[in-house]
Amino acid sequence: MTVPLLEKRIGIEVYATKSQGIGGKLRHFPEDFKVEEILTNGSTAKIEPNNMPIITGHGRYLIHVLVKCNVDTFQAVQIVANKLGINVERIQIGGIKDAKALTAQHISVSRMLPEQATQIKTTSLWVYPLLFSNEKMDSSMLFGNNFHINIRAINHPASAITKRLENVNRNLLKLGGCPNFFGHQRFGTIRAITHLVGKDILLGEWEKAALTFLAKPSVLERPESRQARQQLWNTQDYESALRYFPPRLVYERQMLKHLAQQHRDFIGAFHRLPIKLCQLFIQAYQSYLFNRFLSQRIMHGLPLKKPRANEYRLTIDSREHVALPLIGYRQGISGGLQGEIEKTLLEEEVVPPDKFKIPAMPRISSSGGVRTALTEVIDLHLERPSRDETNISRKKIGPSFTLRKGSYATVVLREFMKPRNPVKAGF
Repeated sequence: MTVPLLEKRIGIEVYATKSQGIGGKLRHFPEDFKVEEILTNGSTAKIEPNNMPIITGHGRYLIHVLVKCNVDTFQAVQIVANKLGINVERIQIGGIKDAKALTAQHISVSRMLPEQATQIKTTSLWVYPLLFSNEKMDSSMLFGNNFHINIRAINHPASAITKRLENVNRNLLKLGGCPNFFGHQRFGTIRAITHLVGKDILLGEWEKAALTFLAKPSVLERPESRQARQQLWNTQDYESALRYFPPRLVYERQMLKHLAQQHRDFIGAFHRLPIKLCQLFIQAYQSYLFNRFLSQRIMHGLPLKKPRANEYRLTIDSREHVALPLIGYRQGISGGLQGEIEKTLLEEEVVPPDKFKIPAMPRISSSGGVRTALTEVIDLHLERPSRDETNISRKKIGPSFTLRKGSYATVVLREFMKPRNPVKAGF
C-alpha cells in the first residue's frame, strides 16, 4: 500500500495494517479535533467543565486549564503572559497540543492570584484556575490525552466504512497497538522543515538553519507567506524582509528583527525564539530518525511486541515493550539486526550521536532516550457512520480514544483513513 511522499519525508515509510482505509477529512472545523489532557493523578483538563472548580491547595504555582482553539501552543502561552503582563518564563506547560484543534491542557503560573484568570480571555483562548501547588507543570506529570474526532467527507457507503474500520481495528489488535511514529505535527504538515532545521543546527550550520526556517518556501502554505519566503531566499536582505513578512509569522519576525541589526549573528537570532521551540528543532530531528528506525523495523519483519536479545525495552504496566532509541549524546543504537539498521541510517545522515551536545546553545542539547515501538490505543470507540451535515452526499464518523503522552492521534487515524494527500485530508 503506497505511503504519501509527505510522510516518507518525515520518516514514516509504511502502514502497519493492510486493510483499505476510509479516506475522509479531518479538521473541517477546529472543533472536529478535540484534545483533553490527562495527568498521572487522574486530573483531566476539560474543555467544558461541568462546574467551575473550587480553588484548593497551597504553593507558589497556580495550576490552570488553558483552553485554546485554532492557535499554536507557544503563541497561546505568549498571549497569556501578555495579558498578565509577566515574563513568559513564569508559565510552564507539560506538553504541546495541536494548533488546528480545540484543546485543553494544564499550565502553571508562578506568583499569580486566581482572580487574575478573568483577564485571560480572547476569541481563541481562555483559562480557569484549578489549585495551588508547590510543583510547576512538567512533562513527567502527564499520562496522556483523550481525543474526540470527527472525520468528515467520507465517500463510501456506510456498510463499506464499517467493514474497513473493523478490519483495521482487527489488524491493530493483532499487532498489539499502533506503531508509535511521531506524527505530522511534529515536523509541520504544511511546511515539514522542523527536523531539517534541527539537523542543520546539529551540524553547526547556523546560517543554513536560519534560512531553512525563515525562507524555505512550501507550495502548500498561503501565497503571501510563500512569496515572502521566496523573496528572502533570493535576496537574504533581512531588514527589507521585515516590511513584507506577514505579521502572523511571529517567530520568523522575531528572528528577522535581530538579523536586521546583526546580519551574521544567526546563533543570536535563534536565541530570540522561545527555548522550547528551539528544543523542538532538535527533538524533531530525533523524531525523524526514530520514524525511520521504526519504518525499517516493520519493513524487515522484526517483531514490534516482544523485544529480541540485545534490544532496548521499556516496562509499562508490568509488561516489557520493544523500544527504539531517540539518538542523543548519551544514547547509542540498539544491538542485533535492529542496531545494524540504525547504524546504516545514521551513516547515511552523517550525524553522529555526539553532535547532540550543542555548545553554542547548551539548553537545546539532548542526551537522548528510548521510546516504545508500539502505542496502546485505549478505550477506542468507533461510532456508526452518519450523514455529514457539511456535505449531505458524504458520511462522517466520530472516533474517540485515549493515548499515552507523546503518542499522536494522527498516527492512529492514518491507519484507518490511509489518506492519499495528508494535507488535503487535514493532517
